[in-house]
Amino acid sequence: MLTILGFVMIATFLVLIMMKKMSPIASLVLIPALFCVLVGQGGQLGDFVIKGVGDLAPTAAMLMFAIVYFGVMIDVGLFDPIVRGILRFCKADPMRIVVGTAVLAAIVSLDGDGSTTFMITVSAMYPLYKRLGMSRIVMTGVAATANGVMNTLPWGGPTARAATALKVDAGDVFVPMIPALGVGLLAVFFLAYVLGLRERKRLGVLTLDEALETGTTSETVLVKAGSGTSTTAGGSDSGKGGGTGTSKATGGTGGTSGGSGTDAADDAETSDDDGFQGLDPNRATLRPRLYWFNAGLTVALLTAMIMELMPIPVLFLLGAALALTVNYPNMAEQKARIAAHAENVLNVSGMVFAAAVFTGVLTGTGMVQHMADWLVGAIPDGMGPHMAIVTGVLSVPLTYFMSNDGFYFGVLPVLAEAGAAHGVSPLEIARASLVGQPLHMSSPLVPAVYVLVGMAKVEFGDHTKFTVKWAALTSLVVLAAGVLFGII
Repeated sequence: MLTILGFVMIATFLVLIMMKKMSPIASLVLIPALFCVLVGQGGQLGDFVIKGVGDLAPTAAMLMFAIVYFGVMIDVGLFDPIVRGILRFCKADPMRIVVGTAVLAAIVSLDGDGSTTFMITVSAMYPLYKRLGMSRIVMTGVAATANGVMNTLPWGGPTARAATALKVDAGDVFVPMIPALGVGLLAVFFLAYVLGLRERKRLGVLTLDEALETGTTSETVLVKAGSGTSTTAGGSDSGKGGGTGTSKATGGTGGTSGGSGTDAADDAETSDDDGFQGLDPNRATLRPRLYWFNAGLTVALLTAMIMELMPIPVLFLLGAALALTVNYPNMAEQKARIAAHAENVLNVSGMVFAAAVFTGVLTGTGMVQHMADWLVGAIPDGMGPHMAIVTGVLSVPLTYFMSNDGFYFGVLPVLAEAGAAHGVSPLEIARASLVGQPLHMSSPLVPAVYVLVGMAKVEFGDHTKFTVKWAALTSLVVLAAGVLFGII
């Protein structure tokens, strides 16, 4: 019964948010609460939620201060040269911009933290997508899938979990998988190329001057220059392009997460606020004299994260405090910067704590364990010698519907034991378990994905509908490459 209810709960959640019948926060809280009562454990709901909140509290703290930190870096102009450089390199070509998004997300993912990757990628690329009227859902889909492939780095989490759960060396798991993961990354770049061609066909190609002159759509990534308030997407607008084609962008109804169009892939929402400020070279928040200090501080922060000198929440807390103090020594200016990013902080941290209710109930009621046991038990005996491939296939849906901790510490040991009975090495099982990570990064149970869709002002349901098929396909490409190379 718990198995059935677990699957029904997850399916109910996904259907409601994809059909936009409930907001993600509301559905993450109310649906598990209802199912907790249905399984007869309503009296323990409080304990389940507190346990879930406690587990995710460090993540919420990290996201809160990371948003403030990178928000300040955007305000002071740290990413302006990157934005201008990419725009000039891409020549306002949608295809190059989408490919550039994938490359940037992959490079930044080397720090091993998805939230940081998404904040930097969206901060740099968002103005280009808005200026040209490109689909932001393409941006979120490509960035999430690229980060998912790179999330398999030993310091990214999944590899370390797999190695720990099966008591093998993380290097022995990851290094042989590099060729297969490389093919997966190439698949992401190819996907970006194809989606970019689709955007180019829809919008045409502008010159840099035409993009700057005709980009009348407006919306900042996090803050409007000199206003101290953030903006949201709303209404509908159309921007005229030049060059070889015409640029048109249509949006649906507005809201804090953007509107909705008839086709998620073709939905490029714009708004008619009072002027795009993301590239404004004269905005009041710029601190050009402190550019190298801010760049050095950011590099030092990311280096400390990779070297694990301190817990990530502590590093971002210290970084945010230092960035605010040095760049805005006036108390009123500091308050204005914090207020400017308060909406993003509240949206993301609220989503994380709501997800804690979902994961807390899913784990506390025993649904996760029953679902895992059922799936393992459903594997035919004849598949025993091929348990590595079975593990790779199962990792795609399981890491989407479960946390990495639940999969690697709860399900993977059972799969490895079944494989060992048929002579399959634990190393093969561990490598195959990494296959599902491209899809995992778009799971509603991953806090970082809410940073991505929140900063890009894309509705989570739209992101899910567009990204799942491409991310799942990328996972299968990694699996096929692993089998072809004899790794799995």
